[in-house]
Amino acid sequence: MKTESIVQFFKNLPAKQCATCGTEIEEMHECYSNQCETCNNL
Repeated sequence: MKTESIVQFFKNLPAKQCATCGTEIEEMHECYSNQCETCNNL
C-alpha cells in the first residue's frame, strides 16, 4: 500500500461524534474518550 493511499484513508474517515449527545468531537492524539467535554463533565 502506498503512503499516499494510507494518508488519504485517514483523511476520509468521518469525524468522531460524542456517544451521548452526538456532537462532533475534536480529537486529540492522546485522547481515547468517546464523549465531548460537556458530557464527560456531567
